[in-house]
Amino acid sequence: MAGNEKLVFMVLHGPKEPEHATIPFVMACAALGSDVDVVIGLQADGVQLGRIGGVDNVEAAGFPPLKRLIADFQALGGRLLVCGVCLDSRGIVAPDQLIAGADVVGAYRFIAEITSATNSLVY
Repeated sequence: MAGNEKLVFMVLHGPKEPEHATIPFVMACAALGSDVDVVIGLQADGVQLGRIGGVDNVEAAGFPPLKRLIADFQALGGRLLVCGVCLDSRGIVAPDQLIAGADVVGAYRFIAEITSATNSLVY
């Protein structure tokens, strides 16, 4: 990546808030297109975005469908991390119910990603 720049987006909103769930993926794709390393962390209701079928009908007005944005994000080399405790508290079984490429992690990994980033943003 150019200049070793890295962004971490922490996404706390799920499918019930399509604009809040979509914008970080739009920003992340733009960053990846600019040769910036990007990690998206899904926590709280955001873990629903990592579920198989969880974003099939999520589309915020004026934006591409979230399912397409997540596919683009992954195709561009973005890394998707999902909070294991947040999954457990919602009864989501990992990895059986998660999209391909989603890694279940704990607090230590999130902290390591954030502290090694140029910037981190919370949505």
